[in-house]
Amino acid sequence: MKTNFIAAAVAATVAATGAMAQDTLEMTSSFPSSLPILGTASVDFKDRLNSISTDVQIEHFDPGKLVPTLEALDAVSNGSVDAAFATSGYWQGKIKSASLFAAVPFGPEAGEFMGWILYDDGAELWQGMYDQAGYDVKVMPCGIIAPETSGWFKNEINGVADLEGLNMRFFGLGAEVMQRLGVSTSLLGAGDIFPALERGAIDATEFSMPRIDARLGFHKIAKYNYFPGWHQPSTLFELIVNIDVWEDLSEIAQNQIETACLANVTTSLAEGEATNYAAMVENSETNGVQIKQWSPEMLELFESTWNEVAAELAAEDEYFAKVWADLADYREGYKIWSNNIYLPRK
Repeated sequence: MKTNFIAAAVAATVAATGAMAQDTLEMTSSFPSSLPILGTASVDFKDRLNSISTDVQIEHFDPGKLVPTLEALDAVSNGSVDAAFATSGYWQGKIKSASLFAAVPFGPEAGEFMGWILYDDGAELWQGMYDQAGYDVKVMPCGIIAPETSGWFKNEINGVADLEGLNMRFFGLGAEVMQRLGVSTSLLGAGDIFPALERGAIDATEFSMPRIDARLGFHKIAKYNYFPGWHQPSTLFELIVNIDVWEDLSEIAQNQIETACLANVTTSLAEGEATNYAAMVENSETNGVQIKQWSPEMLELFESTWNEVAAELAAEDEYFAKVWADLADYREGYKIWSNNIYLPRK
């Protein structure tokens, strides 16, 4: 009995010591955990890391539990929150080049985007953006999704005249394009969009992919869902960690976090690719939604307007110009590969 008691006490001490040795980071997410893919990706990252890590654990918090979504960057930088799972497009109002590391209108799809981030200059420029802007954070890719829908509208859009005067929730650099075309845009969090549609504060919205949008119920009010998502051919998600917190972690913990994030990139992309068609079928066959394609003329208008916006942003902001030029140079080289290797789309 005595021997068993001593063994149990030693085991308890070892367990307690091990627990004390682990760092626990509080992480706020920009997306509610109830949302498929967007919200569950941050939970998946937390679960994956906690299951493999010997040195660090993550405690996950939904938006608003620690800080509001749009305040997460400042909170992580000043150390009031250890980390955030977000997308840099939410910081567009703070840093002009931020959305170039989130979603680029008529820009790279997921594979091309990750190539730039991981094997070209993207990651270095991404970190440099935060450093130059004075934010004390370490950034890394931690998820990516395929194209989003272009928007949900209460009325059919037959030309640019039908856009003029609309109030619309819109994200990132695409919002700059829509504003040029007469749309008044606002950036609303996930939970605020449906009530705004319902009471008529906004006439239209974009948010994410069909499966994710289905959870938010846009189809109950806006019956015209437009494709393709020219404003977000892919969307990249980031993990930002307070730099002092990051540097205090062991090298093993840092590697475990980065590895879990790279795994999250794979699963978030795959889940979106595998599950969105079912939501589109349900929308058209059950929910009375009309799935619409933008005309070539409208896509040309969106693209030419975006090129004007990009040129003006580059002229206004030196770092935007630097990132934009680097991405354009990478994409020019990538075309040699992509134009030759992939089968034509039917």
